[in-house]
Amino acid sequence: MRRREFITLLGGATVAWSVAARAQQPDRVRRIGVLMGFAADDLEGRTRLTAFMQALQQFGWTDGRNARIDTRWGGLNAGDIRKFATELVELAPDVILTSSSVATAPMLQATRTIPIVFTIVIDPVGAGYVDNLARPGGNATGFTIYEYSMSGKWLELLKSIAPSLTRALVLRDPAVASGPGQFAAIQAVAQSLGVELRPVDVRDAGEIERAIAAFAQRANSGLIVTGSTGAAVHRELIITLAARHRLPAIYNSRFWAAADGLMSYGPDFLDQFRRAAGYVDRILRGEKPSDLPVQAPTKFELVLNLKTAKALGLTVPDKLLATADEVIE
Repeated sequence: MRRREFITLLGGATVAWSVAARAQQPDRVRRIGVLMGFAADDLEGRTRLTAFMQALQQFGWTDGRNARIDTRWGGLNAGDIRKFATELVELAPDVILTSSSVATAPMLQATRTIPIVFTIVIDPVGAGYVDNLARPGGNATGFTIYEYSMSGKWLELLKSIAPSLTRALVLRDPAVASGPGQFAAIQAVAQSLGVELRPVDVRDAGEIERAIAAFAQRANSGLIVTGSTGAAVHRELIITLAARHRLPAIYNSRFWAAADGLMSYGPDFLDQFRRAAGYVDRILRGEKPSDLPVQAPTKFELVLNLKTAKALGLTVPDKLLATADEVIE
């Protein structure tokens, strides 16, 4: 037997044993709270929640059998999110999952005792969610999406597909601390690439539309959409405006490119929710969030949409095609 085949069989046996062991759950039904920043009818939000619940099942936890999952959808309404955070605390769950800083910050304001597992957070130390990444120290731990420095990569990639680019509009969310941080990282590489930047805060659809329409009046312009729940909620509008004004644009996650955005670069967001299920499982089995290190992404994806590139009259360089993780035609 080849060594690789032996390792594969051994790994499969280990997984099977692990799943079987975890299937022997305690009699008590465990309660899991979930606070999402998306609206209840948002497809991306639903997809992420499904990934989390499917991973929970692999660890032996099934909603309606040995677990009860209470989900609240904030829909970017700060008042609703605070209200739902309080509601979840009153339900006294064993652990709470949060999605992005939009949900994590209010949740930590509502409780400093119930364990929290956060996802899609950029700087949990700077935001005050944890003491440090290795030993969080409080009642929260979870998964970051990237360091600020990675944001400069967006401008580099945008410049590579649109070499004539001299101006870029940067959409950021002022409601979270990561918005200015991401802009600063892009600004750090802008001068060397000969690109002038203009930041615009993502507050509502009207503001986004006015800002993009005004900025696109001059030639050699492009668009960078930094990571935020606010931008994700308005993604259809932003992608439509980029196409209407013929703006090359780059986004922070695959679901943008899959929805006809030009290109995206960032971590696998669904993987964050699958991995979060593992931390929820460990907490339900007695481990403390203060002892579980905050984890960084394990993979970044470059996704190109060739149909959109063609519509914009752009020729994708062979080097960029060769390094892409996925090409949508």
